[in-house]
Amino acid sequence: MLRGLDHVYFWTRDLEGAVAFYRDVLGLRLLRRDGDAWAEFDAGPVRLALHGRIDRGPTPAGGTAVFAVDDLEAARWTLEQRGVRFHEHVGEVPGFARFATFEDPDGNVLSLIEYARR
Repeated sequence: MLRGLDHVYFWTRDLEGAVAFYRDVLGLRLLRRDGDAWAEFDAGPVRLALHGRIDRGPTPAGGTAVFAVDDLEAARWTLEQRGVRFHEHVGEVPGFARFATFEDPDGNVLSLIEYARR
């Protein structure tokens, strides 16, 4: 069901400053940038991403592990049968991917992502 860890992302208050740190200081190659909302880096077999704040609320601490799946609905159904409770919102970046988020027993945030077929 899970194809493996796809990427990990951190929330940031200052996406521009964070991109400069990971790109210029750590030397990671920037793969994808979506304005002030998203930046994704080549960090080896698992990508590292930064998620910019959409609102002015507090920035969540910690990261989110994202697992790739071929069929989001089937994976979600299987995990729900095993007791996983997903957050209500199923997210989508039109033409790119859909994702569903949940938490492990300690409250760590996890997501499933299904990329659009091209």
